[in-house]
Amino acid sequence: MALVVANPAHTSPALTSPALAAVRERMAAAARAVGRDPAEVTLVAVSKMQPWENIEPILAVGQTVFGENRVQEAMERWSERAAGLELRLIGPLQTNKAREAVGFFQVIESLDRPRLAKVLAEEIQRAGAAPRLYVQVNTGEEPQKAGVAPGDADAFIAACRGEYGLTLEGLMCVPPAEEEPAMHFALLAKIGRRNGLSKLSMGMSGDFETAIRFGATSVRVGSALFGQRDYPGA
Repeated sequence: MALVVANPAHTSPALTSPALAAVRERMAAAARAVGRDPAEVTLVAVSKMQPWENIEPILAVGQTVFGENRVQEAMERWSERAAGLELRLIGPLQTNKAREAVGFFQVIESLDRPRLAKVLAEEIQRAGAAPRLYVQVNTGEEPQKAGVAPGDADAFIAACRGEYGLTLEGLMCVPPAEEEPAMHFALLAKIGRRNGLSKLSMGMSGDFETAIRFGATSVRVGSALFGQRDYPGA
């Protein structure tokens, strides 16, 4: 069960966010271009590493779904602001953080290995409630990235369901930055179809329109909403 703390209303009709409006308009246009209902696609605002002064204006005008990379950072930012929000863990999850993640996030998108599946199953059983789970697929088979290899995805999905008793909602991927993303989105959609998983988390600021054309049901957008992040040491 995700932590929910009493909080004032998140919306203020007097406020607007041009960046949020622009992203939503682009999402809707991409969906309509392929005959999809724009309401089928969820915008996940990637708030990781953003200062609160960047996040607050987006929150104030009605954005309610946010993506975070680290459990501790997310808990520090959102614990007292979580009412009415959907918080998604979109970064790698260490097994020693699984208990906190199960108790805090509504969605975990980075299930990628048997050990994590086992620990999540144990923590879900203990908690008596489960976040929605996505298997992360490393479509580019990049050694520096998390995710199950495409060739192992079917077996892993079957093990999650059968061996560990997990209910899966969908798949997630992060294509290689230097490659055409369309083929990676098509691959993820194909894996999803043959495993009965229609929910696809794919597409970021630079390619979310392409992802929507290939069936994304949620897109993870950061810099198009908040501007480029300043990374320490960069």
